[in-house]
Amino acid sequence: MESSGRPSTTQTLLLATSSAVTAVLYSVYRQKAATVNRLKEAKKISLDQDLRIILSEAPGKCVPYAVIEGVVRSVKETLSSQFVDNCSGVIERLTLREKKMVWNRTTHLWNENEKIIHQRTNTVPFNLCSHDDAVTMTVRVVRPLEASELDLQTTYETFHPTVQSLGNVIGHFISGERPKGIRETEEMLRLGECVTGVGELVLDNNVVKLQPPKQGLRYFLSRQDYATLLGKQESRARLWRLLAGLFGLATCTTLLYIMWRQWTLRRKRQQERSALEEFKEEQRQRMHKLQIDEADVPASACSVCLSSQRTCVFLECGHVCTCEPCYLALPLPKKCPICRASIDRVVPLYNS
Repeated sequence: MESSGRPSTTQTLLLATSSAVTAVLYSVYRQKAATVNRLKEAKKISLDQDLRIILSEAPGKCVPYAVIEGVVRSVKETLSSQFVDNCSGVIERLTLREKKMVWNRTTHLWNENEKIIHQRTNTVPFNLCSHDDAVTMTVRVVRPLEASELDLQTTYETFHPTVQSLGNVIGHFISGERPKGIRETEEMLRLGECVTGVGELVLDNNVVKLQPPKQGLRYFLSRQDYATLLGKQESRARLWRLLAGLFGLATCTTLLYIMWRQWTLRRKRQQERSALEEFKEEQRQRMHKLQIDEADVPASACSVCLSSQRTCVFLECGHVCTCEPCYLALPLPKKCPICRASIDRVVPLYNS
């Protein structure tokens, strides 16, 4: 807090930063909470023979946001794992991640860093079928890669360490980057997996389709059941709410501290003005008692004896109001006659 009573630059930046972070975190929390609410409101539909009838009777032959669970079955062809025998699926994602150590010039430590250097995703058309083999109803999954929760199973993972020569090691230390190797992973949505789909259900040319919903709703394809998926989203919403609350508390604390400091300074100024007015009134009464005209008292006269020159500077208040004998005569603890502040030390004043 500056002496003028205005917040310091550090306090202003802290308040502005915490307010901005709180606003961002609260906005994310609102989005997560809205996702949870829409998931709770989504219509739960069973994958059975009545599904086509339900959609044909719905407005526009469409359920805007529905939850359906089924088993993954391919329409025609399937994708085979490139690393695991007898492993087939409908979505395959191959990822190469470079792992390296990077020198941090601020902390002077080597930090582990990993980034994706290549990723390829293959997919073939697939359906969701009922767990009951007697039910022939299927749901065609449209644009699965647009799902925000595309839950794939890791079928293969290996790490290829980097072979380095002495020259490479020296060069890496100079550049501040030490490659450790390449992590190769394969993820798949395998045939026979139980999947929970949340999206728009439509009846199109006698084919039931699950596709990305409209109106900004999230599209889910998860290997978890509906209750687990909902619980996961609720946990995320609670986390963002907690972070927003913590930063909001920090913002309120900073604001209250600034307001308290301003009130303290304002109160201190009022006390100083009151003490000054009281001192002037006492001085006028003393002059009247001694029958001294105010015009006859020099401006540099001691405010106590009204005769000697002022020669003492009181710290920390900075007032110059008494001569040395009058200062020594002040009772303990010594306080400034003008503002009543404690006198920490005295500096002699020399008039030239």
